[in-house]
Amino acid sequence: MITRRRVLRGLFGVTVALPFLETFAPRRAAAGTGDVPPFAIFMRQANGVAQQVGDEPEMFWPSATGPLTAESMAADADRAVSELKDYASRLIMVRGVRFAFQGNGCGHSGGGNQCLTAAQVSEDPAGNESLAMGESIDNRIATELNPAGVEPLTLYAGRMAGYINEVLSYRGPKQLRAAERDPYKAYQKLFGLAEVDAAAAEALAARRASVNDLVREQMQALMRRKDLSKGDRERLQLHFDSIRDLEVGLACALPPERVAEMEAISPNVGSYDNVETVTRMQMDIIALAMACGATRAATLQVGDGNDSTEYTIHGVRQKSFHKISHRIDGDGEVGPPIEGAQELHHQIDRIHARMFKHLLDRLSSYDLGSGTLLDRGVAVWLNDLADKYHAYSRVPYILAGGAAGYLKTGQFIDERITVNKLLNTIGAAVGCTNGQGGPLDDFGDESLEGGLVDTIIA
Repeated sequence: MITRRRVLRGLFGVTVALPFLETFAPRRAAAGTGDVPPFAIFMRQANGVAQQVGDEPEMFWPSATGPLTAESMAADADRAVSELKDYASRLIMVRGVRFAFQGNGCGHSGGGNQCLTAAQVSEDPAGNESLAMGESIDNRIATELNPAGVEPLTLYAGRMAGYINEVLSYRGPKQLRAAERDPYKAYQKLFGLAEVDAAAAEALAARRASVNDLVREQMQALMRRKDLSKGDRERLQLHFDSIRDLEVGLACALPPERVAEMEAISPNVGSYDNVETVTRMQMDIIALAMACGATRAATLQVGDGNDSTEYTIHGVRQKSFHKISHRIDGDGEVGPPIEGAQELHHQIDRIHARMFKHLLDRLSSYDLGSGTLLDRGVAVWLNDLADKYHAYSRVPYILAGGAAGYLKTGQFIDERITVNKLLNTIGAAVGCTNGQGGPLDDFGDESLEGGLVDTIIA
């Protein structure tokens, strides 16, 4: 019997979870509401943004708080967030978020410790090795809402220079979760391909088999069902096409020239030239995981702790992002000035905005009947620092998606709040609760005042 959470099982133990299908929904459920439970995705940028501070003008936020429209954001074309104007009605921009605790000898590490945990920074270890003293919100969501043992999806894009590597996902105090850097390996894990034995893996590679190929017989039987609605048939086709598209992007399917190109990327996922490509591949995997209901929380860290990626802007390879963020040609406090550094920082912000838009595009490509996958969850583009001074106040958080109607989208607010309240609100939006069964309102360090951000709740 086919159930609404059906999973196709194919050769070598490969599994393909199906998207929501209204044909198999219980009759009491409203048609088209979808059974994809609310989820949260977090994309982290480093080094702050080019926002107004000191003698530098505003280049990041919209010119006015209040409602967001495509027209108003298009009018602010000189601001980095204008890259997201197509999603104006589904955005919540929050300026004014601050971290509650000081770093312990390294601002980058301390910011990374707090941006998803709202926890104190460890006394030991300290400096660039400091750790968060609490779990991160993605871990809380996964622990509370995923089936037992299913962890959040934890991915990474870019180089790991070794000074500070992963900063984002914590199982608990000082328990930093390692992130997967290679999209191909992340994809294999998602579909159980990482568990096949060496002989089977070799056979798959030789056949250039698609995951779809391994469950093709079941797919065809499902598509032939006469009781399958037109909408479900289209959803299944999109789902299977997405898997195929992803595989092409991950170099495990034809055409051969694309295979060769992507096979070259896999061992060089840390190359500066590949960071944007890898980021988009990881986002494709995250979107697919949410569509399949594989997990309800995911993180994607772009760049290491003090992101030293050398981005290419207007065809020119630039100095490291970290140096540009400080406006000097040095990783410390002194160095010759970098000409046009604020504009370069602004362009790097735009690169991150476009990468985030790719995630929104992917989530929006899944039509669930009464809305898209984006409408069911919330995707967050965040930073672990505020600006060129690497401050802990006015840290940018850009939310997209209403989490099935819980959040009031289409607005830009400026509120002075500690990060725990925003994380509470995101957690509550996807279904997390406090100890009394009410909406989550006590996440983070116990010394912090609890509560929600009422202005972004519908």
